[in-house]
Amino acid sequence: MGKNLTQGIDKAPQRSLYKALGMSDDELKKPLIAVISAKSEIVPGHIHLDRISDAVKAGIYAAGGTPFVIPSIGVCDGIAMGHAGMKYSLPSRELIADSVESMLIGHAFDGVVLIPNCDKIVPGMLMGAVRVNIPTVVVSGGPMESGVVNGHKVSLSTMFEAVGATQAGKMSRAELDYMENHCCPGCGSCCGMYTANSMNCLLETLGIALPGNGTVLATSAERIRLAKLAGKYIMKAVADDVTPRMILTEDAFRNAIACDNAIGASTNSVLHLIAIANECGIELTYDMFQKAADVTPNLCKLSPATEYDMDALGKAGGIMAILKELSRKGLINGKVKTVTGGTLEQSYKDAEITDPAVIHTCDAPLSPTGGLAFLKGNIAEGGAVVKRSAVCEKMLKFTGVAKCYNSEEEAVRAIMAGEIKPGNVVVIRYEGPKGGPGMREMLSPTSALVGMGLDSSVALITDGRFSGATRGAAIGHVAPEAAAGGKIGIIKDGDKIKIDIPAGKLDLDVPAKEIAARLKKFKPAESNPTGYLLRYSYLVTDAPHGAVMKKKF
Repeated sequence: MGKNLTQGIDKAPQRSLYKALGMSDDELKKPLIAVISAKSEIVPGHIHLDRISDAVKAGIYAAGGTPFVIPSIGVCDGIAMGHAGMKYSLPSRELIADSVESMLIGHAFDGVVLIPNCDKIVPGMLMGAVRVNIPTVVVSGGPMESGVVNGHKVSLSTMFEAVGATQAGKMSRAELDYMENHCCPGCGSCCGMYTANSMNCLLETLGIALPGNGTVLATSAERIRLAKLAGKYIMKAVADDVTPRMILTEDAFRNAIACDNAIGASTNSVLHLIAIANECGIELTYDMFQKAADVTPNLCKLSPATEYDMDALGKAGGIMAILKELSRKGLINGKVKTVTGGTLEQSYKDAEITDPAVIHTCDAPLSPTGGLAFLKGNIAEGGAVVKRSAVCEKMLKFTGVAKCYNSEEEAVRAIMAGEIKPGNVVVIRYEGPKGGPGMREMLSPTSALVGMGLDSSVALITDGRFSGATRGAAIGHVAPEAAAGGKIGIIKDGDKIKIDIPAGKLDLDVPAKEIAARLKKFKPAESNPTGYLLRYSYLVTDAPHGAVMKKKF
């Protein structure tokens, strides 16, 4: 593509603009490579990405290309959590995808290296690159180191839970302040198996990122070497004309779904895998995820469920060791292509599990079934998702009394005021993709419940979603959502809700005639958004379809 702008008499005007950038004739004869970086000074996972992009550029130059750094927006979910800013987090994924598409086509690049790190930026960048379908390599900024407080590893989820503990009188304000100053020690994506790290691990499995992408620390020299390798491999992909859709096949996505269940990834990974696959013309369904969960063992349990962090996973053998272990049971197709030019099997053939306490074997798994579970019932006819690996045993089957709230803020106020009691099911609605709009994450209410010691006696269901840092019986993505007329909108305080995660059931225990009568009178509340969110609310699909924008109107 780049040669279309750098060769021929008629392209002299374009070349003059490249010359204004300081480009030489020799540089313009080489493949032109976009380096799209989410570097910013407001996101801890992105503040160091200039170092990563410099290393990528060095790798591109060394391999015979000419790199150009392009910025991308990125919302920090941790900073956006618990207020109106979170309404923009998931919608920003679509803005990022659109901007990547625009820049790559607008400037006729030959290839692209994507440098995201956090949450929606990872899938957003890849979605845009898949649309354009030029050679692509992803290298993330890497995970943050864990904080240490009183000899224990802590992370952002610990900080959110500490708020609830302080509110409940279980932690002093001085202890909270100390944790605040030691919880997040430096740059990188928050260090547990949260959404960012889940996606960065799954990109290894998809073959569009190099081994180590999800686990090598942001602060390590190895991360810089990995970025240089990304520069090398993008030039190989350009030379061989290997495009994302050659790599991101249905078999590759099935591998990712298996890995997703094995590592106990964030429930957000379901949204994002569906969305990326949609750009490839591949349909992923909840049934596909559930079938994979039924046969894929859960091999590791990381923060927030344990103190093991991403660094521990990497040192124990990383994602490649997990893939090799899954391949022993026929759960991975190792013949799929990767950006290395080889197969996935070639990437994991020499990997070994070096710490069985962190990565279990298929013969001695943490659970014989995967880390995710998908529920259906009269509340969720379209489905709902829960991170089963983060739910305590006694909450896998639970019947509770509903306490209903029409926004996250209402629910948090009730929790902090002590209104939620053991045996309750907190229902948070009008937080779906259309109704929020924006499908906010609910880390504040779930963490408050954990901090107050209620995670083993209280469940939560929502048409919104959860951070990967969430633990407990937190069931999200309930579809249809309340704003679309879903039955979650007709639940009343005092109703009984039956949850059976092993059986995949989520039901309102109310007579069918009563449900029909309520539906007859039900008129969904309107959110009356403005600006970008107004357009988003009109165009967004539901959670089972990845909350992507409609392709037909």
